[in-house]
Amino acid sequence: MARTVRAGLVQQRWTGDKESMIANAVSAIASAASQGAQVVCLQELFYGPYFCQVQDADFYSYTERIPDGPTTKLMQDVAKQHGVVLVVPMYEEEQPGVYYNTAAVIDADGKYLGMHRKNHIPQVKGFWEKFYFKPGNLGYPVFDTAVGRIGVYICYERHFPEGWRALGLAGAQIVFNPSATSRGLSEYLWRLEQPAAAVANEYYVGTINRVGIEPLGDNDFYGQSYFVDPRGQLVGEAASDTDEE
Repeated sequence: MARTVRAGLVQQRWTGDKESMIANAVSAIASAASQGAQVVCLQELFYGPYFCQVQDADFYSYTERIPDGPTTKLMQDVAKQHGVVLVVPMYEEEQPGVYYNTAAVIDADGKYLGMHRKNHIPQVKGFWEKFYFKPGNLGYPVFDTAVGRIGVYICYERHFPEGWRALGLAGAQIVFNPSATSRGLSEYLWRLEQPAAAVANEYYVGTINRVGIEPLGDNDFYGQSYFVDPRGQLVGEAASDTDEE
Protein backbone atom coordinates (compact mmCIF):
# COMPACT_ATOMS: atom_id res chain seq x y z
CA MET A 1 0.00 0.00 0.00
CA ALA A 2 1.39 3.41 -0.94
CA ARG A 3 1.95 5.85 1.88
CA THR A 4 3.54 9.25 2.37
CA VAL A 5 6.22 10.03 4.93
CA ARG A 6 6.98 13.70 5.50
CA ALA A 7 10.63 14.28 6.29
CA GLY A 8 12.82 17.26 7.11
CA LEU A 9 16.49 18.20 6.74
CA VAL A 10 18.17 20.94 8.79
CA GLN A 11 21.09 22.90 7.31
CA GLN A 12 22.69 25.35 9.72
CA ARG A 13 25.36 28.04 9.80
CA TRP A 14 27.91 27.99 12.66
CA THR A 15 26.68 30.38 15.34
CA GLY A 16 29.90 30.60 17.33
CA ASP A 17 29.12 28.30 20.25
CA LYS A 18 27.74 24.84 20.96
CA GLU A 19 24.81 25.95 23.10
CA SER A 20 23.28 28.23 20.48
CA MET A 21 23.82 25.62 17.75
CA ILE A 22 21.84 23.12 19.80
CA ALA A 23 19.11 25.69 20.53
CA ASN A 24 18.94 26.54 16.82
CA ALA A 25 18.57 22.87 15.94
CA VAL A 26 15.85 22.30 18.55
CA SER A 27 13.94 25.27 17.13
CA ALA A 28 14.34 23.94 13.58
CA ILE A 29 13.05 20.52 14.61
CA ALA A 30 9.99 22.17 16.18
CA SER A 31 9.42 24.16 12.98
CA ALA A 32 9.72 21.04 10.83
CA ALA A 33 7.33 19.13 13.10
CA SER A 34 4.80 21.98 12.92
CA GLN A 35 4.89 21.58 9.13
CA GLY A 36 4.11 17.89 9.43
CA ALA A 37 7.57 16.33 9.43
CA GLN A 38 7.64 12.84 10.92
CA VAL A 39 11.41 12.36 10.70
CA VAL A 40 14.16 15.01 10.81
CA CYS A 41 17.90 14.75 10.21
CA LEU A 42 20.52 17.27 11.34
CA GLN A 43 23.87 17.99 9.66
CA GLU A 44 27.20 16.26 10.31
CA LEU A 45 28.71 17.18 13.73
CA PHE A 46 25.69 19.44 14.10
CA TYR A 47 26.49 21.26 17.35
CA GLY A 48 29.98 22.45 16.41
CA PRO A 49 31.96 24.06 13.66
CA TYR A 50 33.48 21.70 11.12
CA PHE A 51 36.69 21.68 13.16
CA CYS A 52 38.41 19.17 10.85
CA GLN A 53 39.63 22.16 8.82
CA VAL A 54 42.46 22.24 11.40
CA GLN A 55 44.26 19.75 13.63
CA ASP A 56 43.79 20.99 17.20
CA ALA A 57 43.35 18.75 20.24
CA ASP A 58 41.23 21.43 21.94
CA PHE A 59 38.30 20.25 19.80
CA TYR A 60 38.33 16.87 21.56
CA SER A 61 36.29 18.75 24.16
CA TYR A 62 33.31 18.56 21.78
CA THR A 63 32.98 14.81 22.40
CA GLU A 64 30.01 13.35 24.25
CA ARG A 65 28.95 9.89 25.25
CA ILE A 66 26.12 8.32 23.23
CA PRO A 67 23.45 7.61 24.41
CA ASP A 68 24.34 8.74 27.93
CA GLY A 69 25.53 12.25 27.04
CA PRO A 70 23.46 15.42 27.50
CA THR A 71 22.72 16.09 23.83
CA THR A 72 21.35 12.61 23.16
CA LYS A 73 19.18 12.87 26.28
CA LEU A 74 17.91 16.28 25.18
CA MET A 75 17.10 15.03 21.69
CA GLN A 76 15.23 12.06 23.13
CA ASP A 77 12.99 14.57 24.94
CA VAL A 78 12.61 16.65 21.77
CA ALA A 79 11.69 13.58 19.70
CA LYS A 80 9.07 12.52 22.23
CA GLN A 81 7.68 16.06 22.58
CA HIS A 82 7.08 16.41 18.83
CA GLY A 83 6.49 12.77 17.95
CA VAL A 84 9.29 12.77 15.36
CA VAL A 85 12.09 10.36 14.52
CA LEU A 86 15.47 12.11 14.78
CA VAL A 87 18.88 11.46 13.23
CA VAL A 88 21.41 13.37 15.33
CA PRO A 89 25.06 13.50 14.17
CA MET A 90 27.54 14.16 17.01
CA TYR A 91 31.18 13.76 18.07
CA GLU A 92 31.15 10.57 20.13
CA GLU A 93 33.45 9.51 22.94
CA GLU A 94 33.25 5.74 23.34
CA GLN A 95 35.96 5.82 26.03
CA PRO A 96 38.75 8.28 26.85
CA GLY A 97 40.81 8.82 23.70
CA VAL A 98 38.52 6.75 21.45
CA TYR A 99 36.33 9.04 19.35
CA TYR A 100 33.97 8.56 16.40
CA ASN A 101 31.99 10.65 13.93
CA THR A 102 28.58 9.28 14.84
CA ALA A 103 24.86 9.72 14.23
CA ALA A 104 22.37 8.66 16.91
CA VAL A 105 18.93 7.49 15.79
CA ILE A 106 15.98 8.22 18.09
CA ASP A 107 12.43 6.99 17.56
CA ALA A 108 9.31 9.15 17.67
CA ASP A 109 8.57 8.07 21.25
CA GLY A 110 12.01 9.22 22.41
CA LYS A 111 13.56 5.76 22.51
CA TYR A 112 17.24 5.58 21.55
CA LEU A 113 17.52 2.99 18.77
CA GLY A 114 21.25 2.93 18.08
CA MET A 115 23.98 4.65 16.11
CA HIS A 116 25.97 4.69 12.90
CA ARG A 117 29.70 5.41 13.13
CA LYS A 118 31.32 6.87 10.01
CA ASN A 119 33.47 4.20 8.38
CA HIS A 120 35.38 6.12 5.70
CA ILE A 121 37.59 8.82 7.23
CA PRO A 122 39.39 11.34 4.96
CA GLN A 123 42.77 12.87 5.79
CA VAL A 124 43.46 15.67 3.31
CA LYS A 125 43.87 19.45 3.54
CA GLY A 126 40.79 20.98 5.12
CA PHE A 127 39.40 17.56 6.07
CA TRP A 128 41.85 16.28 8.69
CA GLU A 129 39.40 13.72 10.08
CA LYS A 130 41.84 11.00 11.12
CA PHE A 131 43.17 13.44 13.71
CA TYR A 132 39.74 13.30 15.38
CA PHE A 133 37.97 10.02 14.53
CA LYS A 134 38.58 6.30 14.44
CA PRO A 135 36.93 4.43 11.54
CA GLY A 136 33.52 3.08 12.47
CA ASN A 137 33.19 -0.47 13.73
CA LEU A 138 29.43 -1.05 13.50
CA GLY A 139 29.03 -1.69 9.78
CA TYR A 140 25.95 -0.19 8.13
CA PRO A 141 22.99 -0.66 10.50
CA VAL A 142 19.36 -0.10 9.52
CA PHE A 143 16.88 1.05 12.16
CA ASP A 144 13.20 0.16 12.46
CA THR A 145 11.46 3.44 13.29
CA ALA A 146 7.93 4.82 13.45
CA VAL A 147 8.29 5.94 9.81
CA GLY A 148 9.93 2.80 8.42
CA ARG A 149 13.45 1.46 8.00
CA ILE A 150 16.08 4.20 8.22
CA GLY A 151 19.77 4.07 7.28
CA VAL A 152 22.56 6.61 7.78
CA TYR A 153 25.64 7.32 5.66
CA ILE A 154 27.89 10.18 6.80
CA CYS A 155 29.49 12.67 4.35
CA TYR A 156 32.69 11.19 2.83
CA GLU A 157 31.12 7.72 2.87
CA ARG A 158 28.95 8.78 -0.06
CA HIS A 159 31.95 8.37 -2.39
CA PHE A 160 32.00 4.60 -1.73
CA PRO A 161 29.30 2.24 -3.06
CA GLU A 162 29.48 -0.64 -0.61
CA GLY A 163 27.65 1.07 2.27
CA TRP A 164 24.87 2.36 0.03
CA ARG A 165 24.41 -1.22 -1.18
CA ALA A 166 24.56 -2.75 2.30
CA LEU A 167 21.84 -0.38 3.49
CA GLY A 168 19.63 -1.31 0.54
CA LEU A 169 20.13 -5.03 1.04
CA ALA A 170 19.20 -4.57 4.72
CA GLY A 171 15.88 -3.04 3.69
CA ALA A 172 16.45 0.70 4.19
CA GLN A 173 13.61 2.81 2.80
CA ILE A 174 15.17 6.22 3.51
CA VAL A 175 18.90 6.84 3.85
CA PHE A 176 20.09 10.09 5.38
CA ASN A 177 23.51 11.51 4.46
CA PRO A 178 24.48 14.31 6.90
CA SER A 179 27.52 16.15 5.56
CA ALA A 180 29.95 19.06 5.75
CA THR A 181 31.13 19.60 2.19
CA SER A 182 32.57 22.69 0.52
CA ARG A 183 32.69 24.24 -2.93
CA GLY A 184 34.96 22.71 -5.52
CA LEU A 185 34.91 19.23 -7.01
CA SER A 186 32.45 17.94 -4.43
CA GLU A 187 29.73 20.41 -5.47
CA TYR A 188 29.43 18.67 -8.84
CA LEU A 189 29.46 15.26 -7.16
CA TRP A 190 26.83 16.44 -4.64
CA ARG A 191 24.15 16.44 -7.33
CA LEU A 192 25.39 13.17 -8.86
CA GLU A 193 26.27 10.59 -6.22
CA GLN A 194 23.19 10.57 -3.99
CA PRO A 195 20.65 10.38 -6.85
CA ALA A 196 22.70 7.58 -8.40
CA ALA A 197 22.70 5.70 -5.10
CA ALA A 198 18.93 6.16 -4.76
CA VAL A 199 18.37 4.69 -8.23
CA ALA A 200 20.81 1.82 -7.78
CA ASN A 201 19.35 0.78 -4.44
CA GLU A 202 15.69 1.75 -4.83
CA TYR A 203 15.28 3.93 -1.77
CA TYR A 204 14.85 7.59 -0.91
CA VAL A 205 17.90 9.66 0.05
CA GLY A 206 17.91 12.83 2.15
CA THR A 207 21.25 14.61 2.06
CA ILE A 208 22.20 17.57 4.28
CA ASN A 209 25.02 20.11 4.12
CA ARG A 210 25.87 23.10 6.29
CA VAL A 211 26.25 26.66 4.94
CA GLY A 212 28.72 29.50 5.30
CA ILE A 213 32.43 30.08 5.76
CA GLU A 214 33.65 29.23 9.26
CA PRO A 215 36.52 30.99 11.07
CA LEU A 216 38.68 27.86 11.15
CA GLY A 217 39.37 27.79 7.42
CA ASP A 218 38.32 28.88 3.95
CA ASN A 219 35.91 26.02 3.26
CA ASP A 220 32.72 27.55 1.82
CA PHE A 221 29.93 25.14 2.74
CA TYR A 222 27.33 25.29 0.01
CA GLY A 223 24.14 23.90 1.57
CA GLN A 224 21.86 22.60 -1.19
CA SER A 225 20.30 19.94 1.04
CA TYR A 226 17.74 17.86 -0.81
CA PHE A 227 15.65 14.69 -1.07
CA VAL A 228 15.58 12.36 -4.06
CA ASP A 229 13.22 9.49 -4.78
CA PRO A 230 14.16 5.98 -6.00
CA ARG A 231 14.19 7.33 -9.59
CA GLY A 232 16.84 9.87 -8.60
CA GLN A 233 14.46 12.79 -9.01
CA LEU A 234 14.29 15.70 -6.59
CA VAL A 235 11.39 15.67 -4.13
CA GLY A 236 10.58 19.35 -3.91
CA GLU A 237 13.49 21.74 -4.43
CA ALA A 238 17.06 21.74 -3.13
CA ALA A 239 17.74 24.15 -0.30
CA SER A 240 19.65 27.43 -0.60
CA ASP A 241 23.42 27.39 -1.10
CA THR A 242 23.88 30.28 1.37
CA ASP A 243 21.05 30.34 3.92
CA GLU A 244 19.87 28.21 6.80
CA GLU A 245 16.77 26.16 6.02
